This record gives sequence, C-alpha cells and structure tokens, in this order.
Amino acid sequence: MLKRDLVEKTTDCLDGYLKKDISKAVDIIIETMAESLDQGKRVEIRGFGSFSIRSRKARLTKNPKTGKIMDIPPRKTLHFAMSKSLKEALIGKK
Repeated sequence: MLKRDLVEKTTDCLDGYLKKDISKAVDIIIETMAESLDQGKRVEIRGFGSFSIRSRKARLTKNPKTGKIMDIPPRKTLHFAMSKSLKEALIGKK
C-alpha cells in the first residue's frame, strides 16, 4: 500500500473531508513519528505494532568477492514489532 492509497481509502471512509486535508493529516502523522524516533522515543500504534530505533555496534567484515577486510561503522536501524492482534490476524491462531 502506498501513501496515496492510504489517503484514498481514508477519504472514502470519511465523508465531508477533502482529499488534501486527509493527505495533510497523514503527512503530519508520519512527520511526528519520524521526529519521535529521531529523538530516541518509541512509537506505538495499538493494534498495529511499535517502532523503535536500535543501535548496531561497529564491526569488521570480509568482502566475499575481494577478500578485503572492511570496517563497518556503528549505525542506527529501525525495528518494527507487530502487535499480538496483528500477528494473529496475519498468521492465524494456533
């Protein structure tokens, strides 16, 4: 699903709102989530999942093609953990 698909679906469900207003609201939500993650905060959407930033340590690795040892600097990565209800909906109950 693309952002425009989300805007379209939301506009269809909410009568009386313009597509540009819904698009602006989606932009604000995404921007706010990005700012929170940048500040090191966790973002949780109940019933969907949570986003957090994890730090990866610096490490040495070997390029399999050339055999050269490479230094990979520390970095931050985005981690998503789906909620229990989403997991059950996607995978099904056991």
